[in-house]
Amino acid sequence: MSAILQGIKVLDLTRVVAGPWATQNLADMGATVYKIEKPGDGDDTRKMGPFLTDAQGRTSNDSAFYLCCNRGKQSITVDISRPEGAELVRRLAARCDVVVENYKAGSLRKYGLDYDSIRALRPDIIYCSVTGFGPDGPYAARPAYDFILQGMAGLMSTCGQPDGSAGAEPMRTSIPITDILTGLNASVALMGALYHRLATGEGQYIDAAMLDASVAANGHLGLGYLMTGKVPGRAGNTNPVAAPSEVFACLDGHLIVAAGNNGQFAALCKVLGCAELLDDERFRENTGRVANRAALRDRIGACVAGWHAAELLSTLERAFVPCGPINSLDAVFADPQVRHRDLLLKLPHGRGVDAPSLRSPLRFSATPVEMRAPPMLGEHTEAALRAELGLGDAELAGLRERGVL
Repeated sequence: MSAILQGIKVLDLTRVVAGPWATQNLADMGATVYKIEKPGDGDDTRKMGPFLTDAQGRTSNDSAFYLCCNRGKQSITVDISRPEGAELVRRLAARCDVVVENYKAGSLRKYGLDYDSIRALRPDIIYCSVTGFGPDGPYAARPAYDFILQGMAGLMSTCGQPDGSAGAEPMRTSIPITDILTGLNASVALMGALYHRLATGEGQYIDAAMLDASVAANGHLGLGYLMTGKVPGRAGNTNPVAAPSEVFACLDGHLIVAAGNNGQFAALCKVLGCAELLDDERFRENTGRVANRAALRDRIGACVAGWHAAELLSTLERAFVPCGPINSLDAVFADPQVRHRDLLLKLPHGRGVDAPSLRSPLRFSATPVEMRAPPMLGEHTEAALRAELGLGDAELAGLRERGVL
């Protein structure tokens, strides 16, 4: 076996981020993923720049957003709102092992592309619905957006500067974290369902809701509230359970310092030339340092302010004090460990250029991930419909003339 999911076929009826993130993981692991896109327009993210330019310097509709979520897939343009188009997709589904969709709950039923309709064609199908709020309940019909879910699920309530400080307000993450978490959880569920089918021959339905993944991400903060009844607030860049563990300003930038135990705190104080803090009863133990965080921050901050960030970073690393830079993306891709891990890739793209890509974090020793460029809109329509459904030239031409493809 050259890839874990070699021979597995996936019908991808997803758009934007959460669903495409899940199916991209399957494609990276060797599955054949047929991504259904709307003729002429394609995935919504094809309209969100910046855009890849082709070999002649012309702007394409292959955006950074699209490229980051659709690696290794085959793009088939089909208008599922037309009966002929829906029928083509049903026939494709019958030849696939997995269907993944992220339409609003229940909206695919009118096209005969819902779970019950597809299971009637293929009883062992694994069908995953990625929705905002699940298939039922008071919010089921609502559209879902990452920004909205970050707020609803409580994530923004614990992210940002604390009340009373400069810039205090709830903050979202700049990446669509609830979309990504939902996609990751969906891909884990799909792998489990494939294993279950291998063992039993039985397919199943997977309900992958953004709300579920987002609330679960609250982790220890959520459980802490349930155990104590105390609502956690925003703490900015401070670690609420350790000190000093936050961001400090240097002469030429900022540095993360996370001295979480007594030994690390002692080493930090010696590097900064403030060993007298070790004799201060307030700072002898971590509990005291947390309780007196503001006073400790002022003392440590004053010492750090006289250092250049790079010099202090290397000095603290030699003293085994946990610390790190706050890299901009240009610094991320110049980082020696990032370069050593080959995390930036160039993949040959159908536009005649190499498209940038970020390496999949899935690394297997026996079945390595094979990353291929995301597709151009409709790049594989004819080849896939010929191979899977046996359509000939006349049928394909007729479907194009009628606007189905």
